[in-house]
Amino acid sequence: MLFNSYEFLFAFLPITVAAFFVLGTMSRNWALRWLILASLAFYAWWRPLNVLIIAPSIIINYIIAQYLLRLSQKEERKLASRVVLLLGIAFNIAFLGYFKYIDFLYGTVNDVFGTNLILLHVILPLGISFITFQKIAFLIDLHAGRVNEVRFQDYCLFVLFFPQLIAGPIVHYREMMPQFQSAPCRFDKENVAIGLTLLCFGLFKKVVLADSMAPFVSVIYERAAADGGTTLLFGWIAAFGFTLQLYFDFSGYSDMALGLARFFGVKLPQNFNSPLKATSIADFWARWHMTLTRFLTGYLYNPMVLWLTRRRASRGLPGLVAGKATIGAFAYLIMFPMLLTMFLSGIWHGAGYTFIVFGMLHGIYLTINHAWRQFGHRLWPDRVSRDRWITPIGAILVFVGVMVANVFFRSPTIASAIDILRGMVGLHGLALPQAVFDGFGPVAGLLQSIGAKSMAPELWSGRDFVVTLAWMVGLGVVAYGAPNTLQILARIEPALGVKPSAKPTSFERMLQWTTSLPWAVAVAVLALASVLSLGGPSAFLYWQF
Repeated sequence: MLFNSYEFLFAFLPITVAAFFVLGTMSRNWALRWLILASLAFYAWWRPLNVLIIAPSIIINYIIAQYLLRLSQKEERKLASRVVLLLGIAFNIAFLGYFKYIDFLYGTVNDVFGTNLILLHVILPLGISFITFQKIAFLIDLHAGRVNEVRFQDYCLFVLFFPQLIAGPIVHYREMMPQFQSAPCRFDKENVAIGLTLLCFGLFKKVVLADSMAPFVSVIYERAAADGGTTLLFGWIAAFGFTLQLYFDFSGYSDMALGLARFFGVKLPQNFNSPLKATSIADFWARWHMTLTRFLTGYLYNPMVLWLTRRRASRGLPGLVAGKATIGAFAYLIMFPMLLTMFLSGIWHGAGYTFIVFGMLHGIYLTINHAWRQFGHRLWPDRVSRDRWITPIGAILVFVGVMVANVFFRSPTIASAIDILRGMVGLHGLALPQAVFDGFGPVAGLLQSIGAKSMAPELWSGRDFVVTLAWMVGLGVVAYGAPNTLQILARIEPALGVKPSAKPTSFERMLQWTTSLPWAVAVAVLALASVLSLGGPSAFLYWQF
């Protein structure tokens, strides 16, 4: 069931919330049990088989959790606890690997060795990547003693809570269960007002902003895959247009997830913070899909670096010393774990070569970023002038680098992605719709003399071209110039840990959300525009993971 569907907005959500509040007046326990049942119904909406696939995994993980809980309380059983933890992680990886990657593995073997292995076409349970990471993090936290008690009802609520079930954020048991345990499970006008505001903001971003950009972008990627020859302007429309579509799609989902959770008195962690305003690629990943970055850093990258540092120290080799690292230490302790982490991030995003390239590109970007932090002062000792120049240069590099990686993220094949990138640097020439070409008048002859071509109206109309450029300019201004939703609502902590800025801009102060009539009217206008824009199936881009 999609958040941006009639059945969700006008049937599932009101029924779920109303029943939750009614049951909450009688019993907190039954209100929370109702929430679990509603989440199961939400998950089963498209395919009831989803529940039959995911339920055994939940039960097995709960059993493993109980074993870990008993073993971790006994000092002499630490080794046994570690073995159980590794078995639990292996089970979850195998579960994810079978459903998500078995066909990709068979296809790769066929490509490399010329075999004819038959693809299984296994049904992929919704949100399996997010659910798997969440369960792995839970087992690690349990083994580390960060969780001391687990009931089956609480575990089901933690895994199945529908606002973050399909596409995150990836939450920790220790940040969620205290909220469920203290939630009044009754109607709270402030929570409902905040929830509605976030829901309407997110819905507007998805169905009005992101989905309006999607058709213009999709046709370019489809033609690149079918015929190739993407020309200059259309290569940039494909790259920047999709980046904006993905930006508002995921921003919209993140807002809606926060708002839906708030109806039930729960604050989810922040997952999106204007990433296109980043001035370095490390800053980008600190703002984009923040809970995924938190997971990759805390449960993969940092443990890997710590293990490698100890291994290097045992051999008497120097580690990383701020400003004095050797090339060897950097390669061993930063470059290798970074590339491996982002390779796995790419694989996590999707079973395909394009996702591997996407992950590796970001791994290379981050490695260069960290290399500059380690060695940049040697090349440019004057820190003041260095920062003055590098900040705007960094913003430009983030803009270009993210767009290039996103071309692979969106393209169905490596060849079509390369075709678009070749177009972006002008290797396929310049082409304009016939109507736009004619509008240049005498200048059209000059354009033709430098190799520009006109396109037939059936390929791309002048109106579509102008509308696309207008949407890109408008969305770019919003993404780069406007405060984000959580900054607007920062006064009431819309997500865990989000506080008002110490030095808000005048624009941010002017747009601060309050429970007032003007804001009620503004949110109602967003809701009306969104509902009028609802149509056919339009899944959030991250729901495929």
